[in-house]
Amino acid sequence: MTKRTAISIIIFDVNETLLDITTLDPVFKRVFGNSAALRDWFAQLILYSQTMTLSGLYTPFGDLAVGSLKMLASIHNRPLSDSDIDDLKQQMGSMPAHQDAAPALTRLRDAGFRLVTLTNSASTAAPSPLERAGLGDFFERSFSIEAVVKFKPAPETYRFVAKEMGAEMAQICLVACHLWDTIGAQAAGCHGAFLTRPHNAILPASHVPRPDFCAPDLVSLADQIIGGAQPR
Repeated sequence: MTKRTAISIIIFDVNETLLDITTLDPVFKRVFGNSAALRDWFAQLILYSQTMTLSGLYTPFGDLAVGSLKMLASIHNRPLSDSDIDDLKQQMGSMPAHQDAAPALTRLRDAGFRLVTLTNSASTAAPSPLERAGLGDFFERSFSIEAVVKFKPAPETYRFVAKEMGAEMAQICLVACHLWDTIGAQAAGCHGAFLTRPHNAILPASHVPRPDFCAPDLVSLADQIIGGAQPR
C-alpha cells in the first residue's frame, strides 16, 4: 500500500505550524530589548514541557509558558510586570493564521483527507485560538494533550488521536514545523510531514527519522501529501 492510499487522517500541530507566533514579538522586545528572545523562550517552553513528561510530571502548557517567561526574565535580570504576563497570555490566545494555512487546508480537505489538530495547549472555551484565526471550520476535531497529561512527542499523544479517530497509526500523517514533533509521530507509527518554516530545519544525525514529506510552505507540503510524494 502506497503512502497516499495509506494516509486518510492528517493531524496538524497548531502553534507556529498554523498560527504565527511571531506576533508575540512585541512582548519580548519590550521585556528583553529584542524580539530574538521569543525563540529562546519558546525553546525553553518546549524543553521543560518534555522534561515534565519524561519525569512523570504534568503542568498545563499555559502555566509553563508563563513560568518560562519568568525564568528567562530572571536569567537576564529583566523586570517583568503583571501586565507583561497578561499581554503574553492574551497574545497567545489570539495569534493569526499563517497566510499559507487556509489555502493548504482547503486543498487537503477538497482531496478528501480528514483534518484534526493536536496541540500541547489546554482546551479553551469558544472561540478557540483556531476559531479566532478563522481556521476552526477546517477541522473535524481538535485534540489537546491534556487528555493524556503528557506532552508531545510522547507516543501516547499520537496514539490517543488514532484511538479517538478509530484509525490505525499508519493511516495518520502529522504536519508540523517542529522536527521533534514529526520524529515523535514517526516513532509512534505515523507518517511525518515537516514544514521548514524559519528557525526549523532537518537534523542530520544517525537514526533520526527523516520526514516522509518536507517543504518550505504549507501549500507545497499539502501538494506533496496529495500526490503521494516519496520521502526526501
